[in-house]
Amino acid sequence: ANLLHVRLADEAICIGDNAPHKSYMNASAIISAAELTGACAIHPGYGFLAEDANFAHQVIRSGLIFIGPSPEVIAQMGDKVTAIATMQRLGIPCVPGSDGPLPDAPEAQQKIAQRIGYPVLVKASGGGGGRAMAVVREASSLISAVQEVKREAKVSFNNDCVYLERYLENPRHVEVQILADHLGRVYCLGDRDCSVQRRRQKIIEEAPAFDIPDSKRRELHDLCVHACEKLGYLSAGTLEFLYEKGTFYFIEMNTRIQVEHPVTEMISGVDIISAQLSIHSNSPLGFLPKEIHLRGVAIECRVNAEHPISFAPSPGTVTVYHPPSGPNIRVDSHLYQQYCIPHYYDPLVAKIIAFGADRSEAIARLRHALNECVILGVDTNIAYLKRILANRSFQDRTYSIHFTEQFSDGALV
Repeated sequence: ANLLHVRLADEAICIGDNAPHKSYMNASAIISAAELTGACAIHPGYGFLAEDANFAHQVIRSGLIFIGPSPEVIAQMGDKVTAIATMQRLGIPCVPGSDGPLPDAPEAQQKIAQRIGYPVLVKASGGGGGRAMAVVREASSLISAVQEVKREAKVSFNNDCVYLERYLENPRHVEVQILADHLGRVYCLGDRDCSVQRRRQKIIEEAPAFDIPDSKRRELHDLCVHACEKLGYLSAGTLEFLYEKGTFYFIEMNTRIQVEHPVTEMISGVDIISAQLSIHSNSPLGFLPKEIHLRGVAIECRVNAEHPISFAPSPGTVTVYHPPSGPNIRVDSHLYQQYCIPHYYDPLVAKIIAFGADRSEAIARLRHALNECVILGVDTNIAYLKRILANRSFQDRTYSIHFTEQFSDGALV
């Protein structure tokens, strides 16, 4: 209720208590609020119900517009096993795996893992956000790991279906941003590198992804556009890949806007949220796929309310807030002085984005912006982000998705 955009709004509706399942995950309350205010559409954002096919169905059944792909496509891509099978059929390269849900019989599980080759990754079919997955390096650990992931998946996603895929030792995380309009045209807005992750949660993202040959990049973009055309995709979406030794492997598709969409907006000049609104109101976008020109480099840091060393959450009242500013700096945040950060939700409190003509310039601007940013009253990870940006391996682009583990161990300088 105390968020700045709520306080500035002409009208606000209470949708329930602080607990997510009583409010932000309560589809009926959200739809009722839309009806009470005379809204004609619902934009699900990038959390909670954003990739819930049932919610999209309820929105449409209520006579409202759901700003996103169809419920059928959300369901198809929301289940990772189904998504991988679909992408394989459409010619998208995937990580070698179990090619379907893992059977319950331990003997069958061992045979599948042996065929894939250790190490393997046990993953929840309905998972996301880095939860419900485990790396297994030897056969003796497989069965217990499968049971543990199934238990976590049941609690987190109410779906204990799991599958196996080969665990790639040193890949990068690369994703492709697409936008598809109501006329069936699919726009590729370039790619991003999101390899800097802590506990499989992204911390720093940049666009475009670095050190990819132009021919390989064009091939990937064309494959993604072709797949989305065949899917009959609508609105914004992201196809995520692991990239290792010159090969891309599809891992999942996010049928929503991404947290890191600002870096794509800065290099493409396309306001993705505005484009979504135009698409779902059947309005022209004002440009064609061939008219999208990517330039420069943009990098985003996620500022979390957490201790920079222990990473313990730090809810509380913000006593001082001074965001950075200046040319080619963008800050997306809901903070203001005396705002009380609650302990119920994700600790993300700001995204600081810098644009430069090249990667070095973007890093320099981002480091300056983090130095300028002041958030007092709660702990933040700003000091941790500054250390990463100053790290030689980060600056030299010689890291993988395991960067923060090595960084924390002091193995990287």
